[in-house]
Amino acid sequence: MSAVPAIAFQGVRKVFRGKPVLQGVDLAIEVGETFTILGGSGSGKSVCLKHMIGLLEADAGEIRVDGRDVTHLGERGWVEERKRFGMVFQSAALFDSLSVYENVAYPIREHRLDEEARIRERVRQCLDAVGLAGVESLQPSELSGGMRKRVGVARAIALEPAIILYDEPTTGLDPANSRRIGRLIQKLQADLGVTSVVVTHDMELCHAVSDRLALLRDGRIVVEGSAASFRETEHPEMRDFLEGTSDPLPPAIASTQGPAGV
Repeated sequence: MSAVPAIAFQGVRKVFRGKPVLQGVDLAIEVGETFTILGGSGSGKSVCLKHMIGLLEADAGEIRVDGRDVTHLGERGWVEERKRFGMVFQSAALFDSLSVYENVAYPIREHRLDEEARIRERVRQCLDAVGLAGVESLQPSELSGGMRKRVGVARAIALEPAIILYDEPTTGLDPANSRRIGRLIQKLQADLGVTSVVVTHDMELCHAVSDRLALLRDGRIVVEGSAASFRETEHPEMRDFLEGTSDPLPPAIASTQGPAGV
């Protein structure tokens, strides 16, 4: 375990139009772990994620990436810093007018001046890593929902990031595709040695992939611990959250989930 967390929040606060969304968030995400932030709709999960990559700036508190203070880095500073991150958006956020190839190549063209042959090889590697070899020529409209998500992941790893952020990666997917995305998160974390941060309310996903979890409620982290401790906790805030989810994963099932390929 690194002495310096990959990402650290200390007392982070954010207000939108007079409404507090983050009310003093403290967390430390270790290098190489998969850390999941749980919470209901409107709890501030995605807002946390956007602070990690500089899409939002904190009103108060401090944010560090690999020990560097990025709280008020500014857009110019974040252009370079974001190369360390890959972001998988909730809707996959593919460019509908571009082919799969051009979608995955997009961040490489934006940030590097690689020759086309090198770009082509990197796109091939990324699609192969997510189990989608040979789909370069397809348009996003020709893909299933699960395939679109996986293309989004391929694009996120194109610049070989140290940290991958997943914003509700299983939203809108059927159970089989949700499990496929969970296995993919595990595979990439193991194969690439990345730090993964997952924002979700999907209990099956969080138990399948997480090293540690935190429950965000009313803008604060109210429970934090290992995946095993969350399965056994009687903490009232966590029990309230579990009782409000439609399909929490029983401990016996959760414990059988293991790394697998896509």
